[in-house]
Amino acid sequence: MEVNQPRDDSGAVERPRVAVLAGPTAVGKTAVALELAQELNAEIVNADSLQVYRELDIGTAKPTARERALVPHHLVDVAAPPEPYDAARYSQEGRAVLAELRGRDVMPLVVGGTGLYIKALLSGLFDDGNPDHRLRQQLRQELTDRGLPHLYERLRRLDPASAWRLHPHDTYRILRALEVMEATGQPLSALLEAHQFRDAPYRVLKLGLLRPREELNQRIEARVEAMLAQGWLEEVEGLLSRYPPDLKPFQALGYRHLIAFLQGRWSWEEAIELLKRDTRRYAKRQLTWFKADPAAHWHAPEQIEEMVTALREFYGDRAS
Repeated sequence: MEVNQPRDDSGAVERPRVAVLAGPTAVGKTAVALELAQELNAEIVNADSLQVYRELDIGTAKPTARERALVPHHLVDVAAPPEPYDAARYSQEGRAVLAELRGRDVMPLVVGGTGLYIKALLSGLFDDGNPDHRLRQQLRQELTDRGLPHLYERLRRLDPASAWRLHPHDTYRILRALEVMEATGQPLSALLEAHQFRDAPYRVLKLGLLRPREELNQRIEARVEAMLAQGWLEEVEGLLSRYPPDLKPFQALGYRHLIAFLQGRWSWEEAIELLKRDTRRYAKRQLTWFKADPAAHWHAPEQIEEMVTALREFYGDRAS
């Protein structure tokens, strides 16, 4: 029965409230999220597509055990590297977490930089159809015969919007975009635009973090160096001793660069230079995605008090 559920001014049952903290890589989301969550007694729901994987720790900038002890984190370390994990699974598991937090009257703070995961969680998931195994096998054979650059160039011709969004080395998503196009006759980008993620089960407050471009680029360079000093290469070597190199998470930023070095395809200097360059480009794409959302409220990472005030106003009595 709905009679005891919170209602808005019109008398309709009020949708659950969910706050989001988003922004590009290296902007400082983890530190800000910890401050906000501790101030409000909120719990963090991860929205980073790599932090869901166990064993990928250094290269994903995953919150440390100490940081996770300060504030409960959800959807971190929920999948082994070989497990299929995508936006559909994330949306399902994320909504279950949000329901569980609501049942305990705990404020959620969704934190991450994977725009598609955030959009799927909050606004529903675009259904691009069931996998066509025949088409997939044909594309895999073409990948073997002619190489990924050939397939990426085809995607650039047929669906330039999707090609722009993807890295030229992102084998999994390039193949999937071509598969959807072959199966439906329409570009994936057009299908996504038509869908518009219309499901809206939540009232949402979106906070975004921004830094000046030059400052963000410097932080990216420094973070790459810090990760390497922490043993990122050794982490990758350990992963390759247990798993094949073509797993989906190993195609991600950084991991694919270090794997290319370990396989002798790039020198160390070349791998690190390309890693830093591609991370800067990825951050730029993230900003383009998030800035396209007119509902986002942008802050510098130092504006903690302003963000706390916005969250208190949004959550009302629960944040007092």
